[in-house]
Amino acid sequence: MSSLEIGYLSFPLLLLIIFLRAPIGLAMLLCGIAGLYLATDGTNTFMSKLKTDTYDTFSSYSLTIIPMFLLMGQFATLSGMSQSLFKAAESWLGHRKGGVAMATVGACAGFGAICGSSLATAATMSRVALPELKRYGYSGGFSTATLAAGGTLGILIPPSVILVIYAILTEQNIAKLFLAAFIPGLLAAIGYMITISIYVRFNPKAAGTKDAVPYSERWRALVKVWPVLLVFGLVVGGIYLGWFTPTEGAAVGAAGTGLLAWASGNMTRKVFTNSIIATATSTAMIFFIILGAALYNSFLALSQVPQEMSQWVVELGWSPWAVLGLILLFYLIFGCIMDSLSMILLTIPIFFPVISAMDFGMTPEQVAIWFGILVLIVVEVGLITPPVGMNLFIINSIDRETPMLDTYKAIVWFLTSDLVRVALLVAFPAITLFLLPK
Repeated sequence: MSSLEIGYLSFPLLLLIIFLRAPIGLAMLLCGIAGLYLATDGTNTFMSKLKTDTYDTFSSYSLTIIPMFLLMGQFATLSGMSQSLFKAAESWLGHRKGGVAMATVGACAGFGAICGSSLATAATMSRVALPELKRYGYSGGFSTATLAAGGTLGILIPPSVILVIYAILTEQNIAKLFLAAFIPGLLAAIGYMITISIYVRFNPKAAGTKDAVPYSERWRALVKVWPVLLVFGLVVGGIYLGWFTPTEGAAVGAAGTGLLAWASGNMTRKVFTNSIIATATSTAMIFFIILGAALYNSFLALSQVPQEMSQWVVELGWSPWAVLGLILLFYLIFGCIMDSLSMILLTIPIFFPVISAMDFGMTPEQVAIWFGILVLIVVEVGLITPPVGMNLFIINSIDRETPMLDTYKAIVWFLTSDLVRVALLVAFPAITLFLLPK
């Protein structure tokens, strides 16, 4: 059996192992090791490649940005930023019909700008906003759906760990990817707010009302969110302006949010220790998946599967837009059963060469950045797509009183907003590329 045939057979085997509920990092690791062994006929090349690939993966300086951003998210959760963001958004929007839900989306967007994790954003903002939504008469399904959808903003609005991974895999500029994600992230937040406005008109009993807050209180609440603007501006702005590298920017952000948590009085020795342990645990989990993906992708590269697939797709003569549509549809479907990090690590080495070989009327760098933002969006849609969306289960674990079916019914409205946004970004790439230097 040739290496190419072994490469093709590894796909159904990998899916079978995942279906048997093995961790996806372990599944990719096993398939990668077995594939390398068979492709090299069990020679010394196999052991040499196993050693060098493991070392090359974990000696990458670029990966040091991941624990820094994770630690930044941990400290942001402790510093009280989530409460300040929600109170500020609620004071300006809460008196409108559906306003508290809109405030929740706005707070999720702000918190996502310093957290970088969808699951963490959903979990943190649920504890802050869910009691307020219930207090003002918002239905359980509408409340949980709003929080689940708002949580997806955590990974889209920079800084984002997934964008960092994509940048490393495709050798793209991290700062440019962060800039490109900014407008789509804002569009997502605005789209969700419009969705909420439409939903409460069709379901007026799903949302209660809240008394308007005097403007003096609104401005005071707005002033309290200056730490979020400071950290976001310093990290993203500093990286883009060349003040420091992305890794240094992540370290600055982690230190800044840590100081803010200490200044707020929430940073005790126990809390600090727990933050370090939580960061180390998350980093280990991510790095294990990265190792599994690295070995599996190394095997695929050795078997020539990505190159053969790319050549085959080009020879089919299909429109580049049709190929892109099929790839995005694949991400939408499999995003329902796999987490976003695993999807990116597993598929980008296969799909990126295919997209790079297509002519979209843009430079290779523009195509790479545009495609990265599209992929990021569609895999995040999977987080709120029934029946397996991870954000839905996180919110449900916090609010067990609300039947999951009620959440499913309300989340369809937000999914519609996501699909409209994806269609806009596909049809008009300039929206994504607008902020990039010419």
